[in-house]
Amino acid sequence: MPHHDVIIIGAGAAGLMCAATAVKRGRRVLLLDHAREPGAKILISGGGRCNFTNTGTTADRFLSDNPRFARSALGRYTPADFIALVQRHRVAYHEKTLGQLFCDDSARQIVALLLAEAQGTELRLGCRVTEISQSVGFRVETDQGSFTADRLVLATGGLSIPKMGATGFAHDTARRFGLRLVAPRPALVPLTFDGAALDLMRPLAGVAMDSEVSLGKQSFREASLFTHRGLSGPAILQISSYWQGGPISLNLLPSQNAATLLTELKRTRPKAEVRTVLTDHLPRRLVQALDIPAARLADMRDAALRDLAARLQTWTVTPSGTEGYAKAEVTAGGVDTRDLSSRTMEATNVPGLFVIGEAVDVTGWLGGYNFQWAWASGWCAGQAV
Repeated sequence: MPHHDVIIIGAGAAGLMCAATAVKRGRRVLLLDHAREPGAKILISGGGRCNFTNTGTTADRFLSDNPRFARSALGRYTPADFIALVQRHRVAYHEKTLGQLFCDDSARQIVALLLAEAQGTELRLGCRVTEISQSVGFRVETDQGSFTADRLVLATGGLSIPKMGATGFAHDTARRFGLRLVAPRPALVPLTFDGAALDLMRPLAGVAMDSEVSLGKQSFREASLFTHRGLSGPAILQISSYWQGGPISLNLLPSQNAATLLTELKRTRPKAEVRTVLTDHLPRRLVQALDIPAARLADMRDAALRDLAARLQTWTVTPSGTEGYAKAEVTAGGVDTRDLSSRTMEATNVPGLFVIGEAVDVTGWLGGYNFQWAWASGWCAGQAV
């Protein structure tokens, strides 16, 4: 029976990085994946150009029941480290906004880079794991045979995008070894609405706007997009990771003070209708859909204008749910960080078992943060296996 130093299950971002790091240290590495191609999520990310990291990566831009857990890994393997790797492989890239780095050409360059770095790894694709057991080391039964190793790394990600083969494998396996789970939920996902809110939103499908979306103390200033089922767009995806029920607030005029704007317009364009002047600042279809008086500015009392301004800058709506794992970019929750070493990703009570990437209860913001967590956690485990 073939024996390896380490078996990694999952040839995604974290698994490939772990393999590359371990094999460079002279480890005999077996990398398994049930997919026919490695790095499936890498290939579709960023519109096919892979938002591979974010220069603004800090631990406070990650959600976890233990917000400090990610600090060690993120501090030891930084965006600068991965950028250096990208440059070494001569992959051209550019920054879009907010520190987000993308390939100029194709996400396939990132997969190719990782495979080149992991040269010497035994890679088995289309390989379905049927059973895992532990005695002296770990024994992994698959439809391509049985394999043993001293160490086992779970890198199969979370539940998001099941049509690409995502499963709860890592969560289920970790639970069988006695590790605790933080309840998984869809994150970076469009929000859905029902009732009167949906009646207003559905006709606006396709309308995008600059906005600041808030939930408690958390807020994000990016685009929001109306859909047939509710709201999406970067700002909405960001706030969705924090949403677990209750209302959210949208500032529809985030770049200005709405009260000051309306007061000035009343002075300079008194005969204009409120709806008419607002179409200079908001999408016309949105202005028509909102409950805005069909009145001239001159005919509106200052108090009414202040009330309208407040509604435009704190438009409060209550989602009924999310689009679920089918549309979620990542899975929040996962293997409880209390059961893992923040330095090595090894299970504290199961020596030799490691969990990395999205399977762990560490979830980044939109914009390359989750890839950086994959690189960092994979690198840390690769240094330890």
